[in-house]
Amino acid sequence: MAHRKWRSVIVVAALAAAVPMLTYGTAAAGPASHGGRPTIETVSNPRPEVVSGGQVLVRVVPPAKTHAKRISVSANGRDVTSGLREQPDGSLLGLVTGLRDGRNTLEARQSGSRASLRVTNHPITGPVLSGAQQLPFYCETQAYGLPAAEQPHCGAPTQVGYQYRTTAGAFAPLPDPSARPADLATATVDGRQVPYIVRGERGTIDRAVYEIAALYDGAAPSPVTPDHAWNGKLVYTFGGGCNSGFHQGRSTGGVLNDLFLGQGYAVASSSLNVLDNNCSPIISAEAAMMVKEHFVETYGPVKHTIGWGGSGGAIQQYDIAESYPGILDGIIPGVSFPDPLSTAGPVSDCRLLNRFFAGPGASFTTAQKTAISGFRTYSTCVSWDATFASRSTATESCNAAIPVAVRWDPVTNPNGVKCNSTEQLVNQIGRDPRTGFVRGVLDNTGVQYGLAALKAGTITPAQFTAVNAGIGGLDHTGKPVPQRTVADPKALYAVYANDIVNSASQGLRQTPIIDQRTDLDLAGPGNDIHTTEWSFVMRQRLLRANGSAGNQVIIESAPTPAETAAAARYELDAMDRWLTAIGADRSGRDMRHKVLTNRPADLGDGCYLSATQRIRQELTYPPDGQCGERFPVAANTRMAAGQKLSMDVLKCALKPLDFRDFPVTFSSAERAQLRATFPGGVCDHDRPGAGQRKPIGTWLSYGDSWTGTTPPTRLPSGPHRS
Repeated sequence: MAHRKWRSVIVVAALAAAVPMLTYGTAAAGPASHGGRPTIETVSNPRPEVVSGGQVLVRVVPPAKTHAKRISVSANGRDVTSGLREQPDGSLLGLVTGLRDGRNTLEARQSGSRASLRVTNHPITGPVLSGAQQLPFYCETQAYGLPAAEQPHCGAPTQVGYQYRTTAGAFAPLPDPSARPADLATATVDGRQVPYIVRGERGTIDRAVYEIAALYDGAAPSPVTPDHAWNGKLVYTFGGGCNSGFHQGRSTGGVLNDLFLGQGYAVASSSLNVLDNNCSPIISAEAAMMVKEHFVETYGPVKHTIGWGGSGGAIQQYDIAESYPGILDGIIPGVSFPDPLSTAGPVSDCRLLNRFFAGPGASFTTAQKTAISGFRTYSTCVSWDATFASRSTATESCNAAIPVAVRWDPVTNPNGVKCNSTEQLVNQIGRDPRTGFVRGVLDNTGVQYGLAALKAGTITPAQFTAVNAGIGGLDHTGKPVPQRTVADPKALYAVYANDIVNSASQGLRQTPIIDQRTDLDLAGPGNDIHTTEWSFVMRQRLLRANGSAGNQVIIESAPTPAETAAAARYELDAMDRWLTAIGADRSGRDMRHKVLTNRPADLGDGCYLSATQRIRQELTYPPDGQCGERFPVAANTRMAAGQKLSMDVLKCALKPLDFRDFPVTFSSAERAQLRATFPGGVCDHDRPGAGQRKPIGTWLSYGDSWTGTTPPTRLPSGPHRS
């Protein structure tokens, strides 16, 4: 099999896409001394209970007025002092290796005083916090040029290779990193020109293939010696889609990217940071945490980490920042959705609507279909059905890596692999013992399809009655059935408690966000699923949960290479300046206030009128002003049925059907049909949804065997020392 080359990634917000670890300013500040005794902390993973791989980068700070040479450091009683190096700030920094799986004790001693730290190490194959791993799990290491691997860990030896940027603007292989080709370009790092040579690393962590890329300064990277070609910052990329998993994946979020590398950023990602390989933000958080830990143990402390990626890549950023804060310091989600489950209602609606319009609803006009869907064009609903509705079925979206013989069949293989996109959330949601499927979260009971179209006079009372009577639902296998879909109450409680339906009330409230909204509402011959209202859905959640969305900036642009490239350059620079200012803030204010106060003055909502003209304008829903004229924003099937902008209700509360609520008159036959369609009532959008509750908290751990029958463990709120 041909080796896959390090490949250039075009920075397009529609396609482009990290995780808790380092707090703002970690590299610059270091830990504070505790007066008369030393302090010790883990740096590559500031949460010592979730360390992995048998090693960890640590920092020891001597007591005030004590030289670092008078400090001794041990791990499980073994002296490791010689592996630490004194840093310019007087602290000791070094990689402690040989940790055993489970609990380890690190100690720093000086003249009778000591500090100890308990570190819990986990295998590099995982899991660390995501719970029992999927089985079977099919390896795809050869797609990356790595040797074939064995299930279930799919491990392969690490490979290092080199590329260089040519003066013609392309990446090319460089077999000898000491060579300087005639067409070698330069990169600009903190105002300095350096040879544009990239060190790439590829291997396996957490059963995924990871990739790291950084400029090469001519020496092997070291966690205790500064790399002169690296700006000290990391971009973590995430890939799109949403699917069930059971395989390693043939792509990462992409790391060979001129926008990042050309300015000295390092870039990292892994195949489990692509939701189309496994649609679990929890598994993605774990993979990113472990890869970032390995990066820091290779290159040293990171000043800040910026998340990057679109669609499913945006979901991961929003959800990791919310539930596992600290892995990513700032996020730049593109063509965003808030989480995997909020979109599930509209996706399944589009499958049902397409089926209805192809049958009993064939007489509906295109304008009527569009009004019922809520989108700017009905082809968006067609695209949703064609692209993602299959993900709610048992077999329609199985990846080619999963052999047909092992896939689920109700008769011949009832215990086979189910390719429903919620399979990878079984540790959080649990499995229905009656069906063998993960408990269902889909629901359309009480949903009044086309309510806005009826009120606007676009459809008649007879058509409103027909679409609601005929739309039906999906069963647990994803098959259309005449009955409406009913969610499992236990599933609903679990997804809200675990914040899988992103409440924006936890880590996101203090995360800098630049939402890249490339306008794709009318893009392409079949139109696109990445509609603009989802940026405002997340804004509404931030507003409702926190009273302010000042930490989220939305910038709109057209899907042209020039505009998306201009937007990407500006957004990366603005986020870097924002995080740098936060890191330098020594005011003593809490992090949320630092985030709000230190947003750059030139950074705010707005849009690109052209590649060279960006305007500042507060963006609202519904839109107005110049940006609203250029980028109109519509709705979706659930909003067109009366659901509120926050779109966080998976199953609505019900109220009695009252014909006085409608601005039209129904015939007696239509009334009888609607009563039969809504025997339990219709959605009451002024009440919380079924099962809605506040989330348990951040940094939930599902261990290595949790199956949804007992509560997850909440990890400590931050690094702890003794």
